[in-house]
Amino acid sequence: MDFVFKMAVGCIAAFVITYILLRLLPGEKVLLGHDRGRKFAQGSEVNIGKPTGVGFYFILVFLAVSCVLCFLINPVVSDKGIFESGNVVSGLGFGLLAVLAEMVTGWLDDRSKNPWNEYVKGALDVAVSLVGAFICVHFFGTRVYLAITGTYFDINPVLYYFLAVLLLVVSINATNATDGIDGLSGSLSVISIVATLVMASLAGTCFDSNPALLTAAFVPALAAYLIFNFNPSKMMMGDAGSRSLGFFIAFFLILCRIPFLYFIVGLPFLCDGGISILKITVGRLTKRKIILFRSITTPLHDELRKNRKFSVKKVWLTLVLAALIIDLVYIFASVLLRVTGVV
Repeated sequence: MDFVFKMAVGCIAAFVITYILLRLLPGEKVLLGHDRGRKFAQGSEVNIGKPTGVGFYFILVFLAVSCVLCFLINPVVSDKGIFESGNVVSGLGFGLLAVLAEMVTGWLDDRSKNPWNEYVKGALDVAVSLVGAFICVHFFGTRVYLAITGTYFDINPVLYYFLAVLLLVVSINATNATDGIDGLSGSLSVISIVATLVMASLAGTCFDSNPALLTAAFVPALAAYLIFNFNPSKMMMGDAGSRSLGFFIAFFLILCRIPFLYFIVGLPFLCDGGISILKITVGRLTKRKIILFRSITTPLHDELRKNRKFSVKKVWLTLVLAALIIDLVYIFASVLLRVTGVV
């Protein structure tokens, strides 16, 4: 079966199955919760009562289609001698299981009558990240490439492990905090994964077809969800979606051996949700003696809505355009360096 045809089949399957599930919401009363609103979140009251936790559906579709594409239709055979193909296959399988675990923890919180304690959720995020980082180090190695130049270096395994844990935890929480505006977190996730695949291809770090196949399953599933989540939204992804998306973005960067690219593709998440997490963390650690970004309402999308009087659609457009510009400039710079023979 031609590789392009396989990707096309995967794209269509992921989109159609996700769309049908979200259109029908089978088992809604048992599987889903309903949005409770977010304390201190600007405009969150309009979402109260909407089905939440629908990330349960699109993450399961993404994982199922990914497994079919990567393990059944197109089993990976590495064409590089750096990594053993068996290790890559095992690492990918365990990594997808970790995405599932992160989704389940978020989903259980979404459907609970009372929201879980944030420390409990934080501990679960750390636990899944500890396992995820071990999978990455053990199966993918510790060689890191710079996407803009393609140069590489090896990091001490212990240091790399702790950096991987940090990346996973930050990505989970920044993506989750960004999920406060209709369509925003899903749109930024799609952009980040596509940009990562493009940069990995340019840097030559796609040692097999897995990243392309994962993207073929991921993007259509999110696109189907966004049909129902654009303003005015009909449903919410909940922690089941946002936390697992954050984990997968970080895992995908590590799989492509370009984890430091998160400072580019993840910059919108860091600027929007990340500063909110940093502000809260520093405030609690210092018992509110140090308050960062005192004059800014966080997350940034709340600042734009509350203080700058942006509409929901304008906030979405502003942050999505910023993400596209950042990624395109970086990709253009990378291509220019190669064309001019600098790298």
